Amino acid sequence: MSELTTEALATSAETWREGPPPPRMPEGLRRPPRGRGWGTRLRDYAALQRVREEMASRTMTEARNPERGFPVSSGRTAVSFIGGLLRSRRAVLAWAVVINLLASGAALVAPFLLGDLVDGVAGGTIGAGTLDATVTVIIVAIVVQAVLVLLARRASAVLGYDTLAAAREEVVRIVLRLPLGQVESSSSGDLLTRITSDVSKMAAAVRWALPHFIISMVTIVATLAAMLANSWLLALPLVVTALMMWFGGRHYLRRAPAGYITESRSYSVISATLTESIEGARTVEALGLGSRRRDQLDEDTELSGQAERYTLALRNVLFSMVDASFQLPLVGIVLVGTWGFNADLVTIGQITTAALYVQQLQGPLDRVIMVLDHLQIGLVSTTRLIGVAEVEDDRTPQDVVPAGTDLEGRDLRFAYREGHDVLHGVTLELAPGERVAVVGPSGSGKSTLGRLVAGINRPRTGSVEVGGVDVMDLPLDRLRTEVALVTQEHHVFVGSLRDNVVLARETTASDAEVEQALRVVDAWGWVGKLRDGLDTQLGHGHLQLTPAQAQQVALARLVVADPHTLVLDEATSLIDPTSARHLEGSMHALLDGRAVIAIAHRLHTAHDADRIAVVIDGRIAELGSHDELIDADGEYARLWRTWRS
Repeated sequence: MSELTTEALATSAETWREGPPPPRMPEGLRRPPRGRGWGTRLRDYAALQRVREEMASRTMTEARNPERGFPVSSGRTAVSFIGGLLRSRRAVLAWAVVINLLASGAALVAPFLLGDLVDGVAGGTIGAGTLDATVTVIIVAIVVQAVLVLLARRASAVLGYDTLAAAREEVVRIVLRLPLGQVESSSSGDLLTRITSDVSKMAAAVRWALPHFIISMVTIVATLAAMLANSWLLALPLVVTALMMWFGGRHYLRRAPAGYITESRSYSVISATLTESIEGARTVEALGLGSRRRDQLDEDTELSGQAERYTLALRNVLFSMVDASFQLPLVGIVLVGTWGFNADLVTIGQITTAALYVQQLQGPLDRVIMVLDHLQIGLVSTTRLIGVAEVEDDRTPQDVVPAGTDLEGRDLRFAYREGHDVLHGVTLELAPGERVAVVGPSGSGKSTLGRLVAGINRPRTGSVEVGGVDVMDLPLDRLRTEVALVTQEHHVFVGSLRDNVVLARETTASDAEVEQALRVVDAWGWVGKLRDGLDTQLGHGHLQLTPAQAQQVALARLVVADPHTLVLDEATSLIDPTSARHLEGSMHALLDGRAVIAIAHRLHTAHDADRIAVVIDGRIAELGSHDELIDADGEYARLWRTWRS
């Protein structure tokens, strides 16, 4: 082992390590010692809850401005987002509010008539005919109320589902516009949790909680107005309920966002740990890391449990105060009503009506508190979803057209982590029709160079220009007609074989072009044997392609897309050497007139190239044709001799 290699190995860990990892579990969250008395236990519990609150507050601050990954937007932004969706559906919203008002008004008729009936009976002024008419009106009001409630729930459900559909479309738009570099550098568990769990929670809030909130609030407002019309004196006990609910709601709403953000973030951490453990199962088994991964998962689960206990405590306080507030107004009405009746300020009928209205209020108030919790969860999920949209775009598309097809990269530097450049001032030019092979050891920066050329990532310094235009200034749809990247990673979408090939030209590609593209990449041999041909359904639940077949489909997409510059990042690595060489030979005629950068680990690819760039430690160490580099007897010559031996 050379001295340089030994030194690199000795210091390589310092490249990535910036001190010991911080403890995942705050010391204060460790289970406190149980005291003997209830007073000690309550103090321990209060101290534990304060630590949970501090953890939630710190987590929310970090989530709003993360060093890596996706941020969480503010609650105000989320409310504005939902408000915008509702404003665009004013007609549906207005109809839902009006029909709910009518339903609430119908529900107020019976208590009012019963109050009048009580006063009439008490005063001896009501006859049999009046009694029958009153009962008839009450029955009609109940029937009308039932019909209106049905219509109101339907209108609210339509509003909820319509808003949800628009919200989901917006979430899809947000996710699809994310810079690819940002997606790859962030935790897959976090993004997965946001587009699955958070979408479900937002959906539940918009589809169920929001309509019920509208129904309940309209009912509450209408009932309060009726109570004031009945007797302002008998409405005074509701002030106690309002104050208790205000204090309870204020305590809850000030702390709930941080609590639910911490809770959701803990789910993302668990998801990331599970994903890493499953994807790296062979490595875990080979290195005996099973116990370590289990310990990490246990700690992640415990942290999640602490976050859930914090939000549970908040809900318990809220629900306890609300439950207590429900009992006080009725008692207050009896007391105030008795005094008011003795003072000739109210009648027995008014007291009866007020008592019935209070009873009617309990249901809507209870639903408001219940849906408030769901709305809070949905709001936090929405902040996490639209927080993804706050990721800064890595390009500024301009209305420009390249003047040619020549491509040039100048002084390219790039770092995945600040202060640790992967490329160091690389300059590379490609003429139209030229084929350049990029070779070098693993980790030398070959793939990073290909990503910069293809416009996947923005270089830290320098630029990549095609036809005199920076590739980062081109809209993505235009860029992919200029430069396209295909890697060893690929995806087969659920759909027909034809749909999978014509992705870049869905409306213009003919079946003849699809067939020609498949022939070029040497795939027509197995495609022609399929019973349904190009109509064969692929993906989950349908025909499963082998890795080599899937990669051929990915290459056929490039043929149909017809860009003038191709970046092939080990594009044939999953195909056997004979097929790979045949594939490259078949593509040679098609690639005539195009610039091609082939990043490969098979040196026969380099042998056929016009020029070869040897990348060592983020720099182009050698550049020339195969024969020139062999004659130079440098790095490439040593790689060639090693590969041939």
